[in-house]
Amino acid sequence: MALLALGLNHKTAPVAVRERVTFGPDIIVAALRSACDRTGVDEAVILSTCNRTELYISLADCPPDEACLWLADFHGLELETISPYLYCHEGSAAVSHLLRVACGLDSMVLGEPQILGQVKQAYQTACDASVTGKLLGKLFQHTFSVAKQIRTDTAIGHSPVSVAFAAVSLARQIFSDLSRQTAMLIGAGETVELAARHLHQHGIGKLIVANRTLERAHTLAHQFDGYAIALPEIPIHLPEADILISSTASPLPVLGKGSVESALKKRRHQPMFMVDIAVPRDIEAEVGDLNDVYLYTVDDLQEVIDENMRSRQEAAAQAEEIIELHTAEFMGWMRSLDAAGMIQDYRRQAEKLRNEVLERALKQLQKGKTPEEAMAFLAHTLTNKLLHTPSAQIRQAGFQGQVELLDAANTLFQIKDTSGSK
Repeated sequence: MALLALGLNHKTAPVAVRERVTFGPDIIVAALRSACDRTGVDEAVILSTCNRTELYISLADCPPDEACLWLADFHGLELETISPYLYCHEGSAAVSHLLRVACGLDSMVLGEPQILGQVKQAYQTACDASVTGKLLGKLFQHTFSVAKQIRTDTAIGHSPVSVAFAAVSLARQIFSDLSRQTAMLIGAGETVELAARHLHQHGIGKLIVANRTLERAHTLAHQFDGYAIALPEIPIHLPEADILISSTASPLPVLGKGSVESALKKRRHQPMFMVDIAVPRDIEAEVGDLNDVYLYTVDDLQEVIDENMRSRQEAAAQAEEIIELHTAEFMGWMRSLDAAGMIQDYRRQAEKLRNEVLERALKQLQKGKTPEEAMAFLAHTLTNKLLHTPSAQIRQAGFQGQVELLDAANTLFQIKDTSGSK
């Protein structure tokens, strides 16, 4: 029984290649069953995200090249089209790779937590398709346990490393209770949407979304229980804003010093926290000179992000040590499966000898032997038969000077010196 991890990701392949080998929800079950129909493949899990496509398989007799060929064939591609971008890990390397993926160590953003949910969903899909068994079942449950330990015991996910997350984290440092605050978001792009999500998760009291296209502002605001305004309405609502995050594509500032001064007067100089993520700037630089305004630019946030990334890298080093330990633990379990089969075979062999000798002992009783004589025969004959092969092998090892085999026999049989000699 062997383990294989095959795939490509954002490090090895451009998006133009990655998008050609993705597995959408509509085809992934068929793909899993197709993979397991391949001769020698016993179990399969497919992990397919925007940044990676990976196949984890348990196989009895299937060369890695065969798995690569299946991936290309399923997507109607020539193997040469994707082979330069593929990686293939076997055995302990496959285990270590999955653990690193699930813990966010192989992600585009180091330590990002979303990937663990995607790994769990990939495994659940494979379970629902009935293409997992003992090996992958144990591997993925082991993976989830290790990922939880790393999240708990290291700071891999504690420090924000996205601009939106850093902005919201700074806001939380200034306003400890966001439930009493109002946030105004200017723009409706990806960064603003991510900031809205983080604010909503941290219980922001009120959310206002301002955008040039009011319909887009309504769509975003509706997701997070906020309300939308057009850009010309900003001065009217600005006095409400304790927190302001702006990220538009405007070539000119959308918020000037005069508007902010007017808002501060209406607020009776209660502090305002502002983050200008846009390049070029959305907020006039002079706004930062005003009392009661805490203005951060994207460069200020980058310093926070860089520091937090260093923190994550330190945590990643700790995580790698944990992964190395748990990879060895899983490989020990895999090796024990082979030992279990050997033990079962040895027991069957011993039971066969026992039955043969027992039958001969019973026949002796039928012929008039006493129970004591039959029992003595049984004990003597069974002992000789069980010890014959090991004794012969140990004798041969001694003759040939195979010290390691003799040491292994001593460990295996726990042989003690009962002769009284030293």
